[in-house]
Amino acid sequence: MGDMTMCGRLLAAILLFASVTASAQQFPTKPIRLIVPFPPGGPNDIIARVIGQKMSELAKQPVIVDNRAGQGGVLGTDAVAKSAPDGYTVAIASAGALAISPSMEKVAYDALKDLAPVTLVATVPEMLVVATDVPANNMSELVALAKAQPGKLNFASSGPGSLPHLACELFKLTAKIDIVHVPYRGAAPAVNDLLGQQVQMTFLDLPVILPQIKAGALRPIALGDRERAPTAPDVPTTAEAGMPDLIIENWYGMVAPAGTPPAIVARLNKLATDAMADPAVKAKLAEQGLTLAGDTPEHFRDFIAADIKKWAKVIQDAGVVTTK
Repeated sequence: MGDMTMCGRLLAAILLFASVTASAQQFPTKPIRLIVPFPPGGPNDIIARVIGQKMSELAKQPVIVDNRAGQGGVLGTDAVAKSAPDGYTVAIASAGALAISPSMEKVAYDALKDLAPVTLVATVPEMLVVATDVPANNMSELVALAKAQPGKLNFASSGPGSLPHLACELFKLTAKIDIVHVPYRGAAPAVNDLLGQQVQMTFLDLPVILPQIKAGALRPIALGDRERAPTAPDVPTTAEAGMPDLIIENWYGMVAPAGTPPAIVARLNKLATDAMADPAVKAKLAEQGLTLAGDTPEHFRDFIAADIKKWAKVIQDAGVVTTK
C-alpha cells in the first residue's frame, strides 16, 4: 500500500510538472500588465514602453504599461509583489525601490522574498558634476577644495535616501571630506539650483545632466563607473581618479511576484532578453544613455542582494537618518 501511495504521489508530481511546463510553453495567452512605479516620461517608463512593445510582438499578446507612481517607486513595486503569481503582472523596478528603500524606510515587501527577479534590464552611471563657479576641474582639485573648507560646500540630491544622496554620502566616506546635504523634491529643482550656483555639486544619472554638460552650464568631474561613457568620452571615471570603490550606477530590472512558477519566469526572461537583443531596441535606449544588460533570474537575484548590502552599509557608516 505504501509503495502504491508513493507511486501515486510521484505520478501526480510528474503530471503537475508536465502541466506547468506545457502552460509555460503556451505563455502568454492573454495581455501582460507591466507596472511602471513612476510617472510617464522617466527612464523606467521609457524602458517599459520600448521593451514592452517588442515583447508584445514576440509574444503575440499585448503588453500594457500601467504607471503606478508614488513613494519613489515603492508603491508600484509593492503592487506587483501583491499580484497573482501567474506571470501576467510584472514591473520595471529600480535600484531605489529594490536596493535602497528597504534600508531607508518601512516598506510592505521584502525585495528578495516577495518578488521573483526576472532579469536586469539596463544600467546608467551617475555623473559627479559641479557648478561652474566651483574652482575645481577634476577629482583631486575638488577633494582638496572640500578638505580646505570643511562643511562649506553643499551637495544637492533628488531627496533623502535617493541614489544621488547616497552617492554623495559614499563620496564623503571615500574621500574623507565634510560636505553638506541639501535635499530637493526631484532631480529638476536640484539641477536648477546647481545651475543657479545655490549648491556646488551633485551626482545624477548621466542622461539627466548630459545636455547641461554639453552646453557648458555644468562642469563634469567624474563618472561613477569603471569605464568611460560613449556619450561623454572625455570625462574620466572615479576608478581612473583613484577611487575604484566609488562606483555609482542606477539600474532597472524586471520583477514578478514571488511564487511565479520558474518555468513562467524563464519564459518572461526569454521574452525580455530577446527584446533587448533587438537592434532597434538597443538604439532607442542607447539614445537615453542606458546600457542594456540582460541576465538570468539567478544572477539578477544575486545582483539585488549585493546592492542591498552595499547601500545598507553606506547608510549605516554615514549615519543617514532613516524612517524604519
